[in-house]
Amino acid sequence: MRPTDIMRGSPPAPEAQVTRANWRSFPAIRWGFTHTREVLPTAEVRRSTHPSPMPSARRELQKLGFTAPDGKRTTIEATLRETFADTLLVMHRGTLIHEWYGDGMTATTPHLICSISKAIAGTLGGILAARGLLDPEARVVRYVPELETSVYGGCTVRNLLDMAVAIKFEEDYEDPAGDVARYRFSSGWDVPPPGVDPSHQRAYLTTLRGTGKPHGKVFHYVSTNTEVLGWVYERACGMPYHRILSEYLWQPLGAEEDGSLTLDSHGMGRIAGGISVTARDLIRFGEMIRCRGVVEGRQVVPGWWIDDIRENGDPKAWADGDLAEFFPGARYRSKWFTIDPSRNALTAIGIHGQHLYVDLDSDTVIVKLATQPKAMDVPIDQRWFAAFSAITAHLA
Repeated sequence: MRPTDIMRGSPPAPEAQVTRANWRSFPAIRWGFTHTREVLPTAEVRRSTHPSPMPSARRELQKLGFTAPDGKRTTIEATLRETFADTLLVMHRGTLIHEWYGDGMTATTPHLICSISKAIAGTLGGILAARGLLDPEARVVRYVPELETSVYGGCTVRNLLDMAVAIKFEEDYEDPAGDVARYRFSSGWDVPPPGVDPSHQRAYLTTLRGTGKPHGKVFHYVSTNTEVLGWVYERACGMPYHRILSEYLWQPLGAEEDGSLTLDSHGMGRIAGGISVTARDLIRFGEMIRCRGVVEGRQVVPGWWIDDIRENGDPKAWADGDLAEFFPGARYRSKWFTIDPSRNALTAIGIHGQHLYVDLDSDTVIVKLATQPKAMDVPIDQRWFAAFSAITAHLA
């Protein structure tokens, strides 16, 4: 039996189970996001045999106060309690100074990180490019000719990385009959209604069409772009995505626990949002980004790729794109957000409240994981950005 209770460790109600039909709905999500391997088929992302060390020196941050975007004073502690948070980790100059877990979470509990998975994919691209396996400026069909008649037939790998594909697709998480719903059926995340063929992810990707406008001009956030990116990586490397991720990134950075990647009915991974890892391993990843790709003296990700993420991203494409009204002046490059260009900080964001925040000005990395009922809740996101600013200012 599977619990749907708010308390993850509490006994299940005999009449209720977490299933593929409800695992992302509140309150089942609070169990589903930490037990994804028991809901969906997955592949293992293998850990390192030599985990990178994680020194710790605890500092009190729970009582830290700040002003929320609505003008009200609050604290980190209240924000954790009021925003369905599951985990908050803060690392300062390579030392873990704060580690908080909500009910049912521990240091070894895997948590679905949703679209933070995209930032991992974008980072992985730099490793493959440095090894000569991937040309970011090449056309997608150089690697995946099956996509020639789709929208992806005319775009480049760089267009995928920067969400600049001129595609007819609306990333509306609430529309039960929209593009996202059909995409989730193909990936195995949702159960289609009677009479609807779920197909599978690769077949679905070949059906997607363009707007007729040129690629590379407008930021348009579409998860299927990252699925195609993963397909490109698989062809470039000659192995499945979960192995590429493990062998080229997760093991070299010193991950302590195995992660996982959800799979569709044909074994293709959900590259855009299907990764589950521990918060500690996620903060290891963020710390590597802060250190310009270096872990214990080893260059895991090329420094020039991280520099490119920090320094580039088309401001005009962002201004003309989907999220400009929520985050004016931001940029997007290789699956990473620069929400506030006045700060030297990178952000990876996932629906239902996932955040990885890398602030280079204050040498701080923050991981906040959650199971918010709404897929997108901009007021909560903005409250957390204010919290991150308060934490980094306090540490600086």
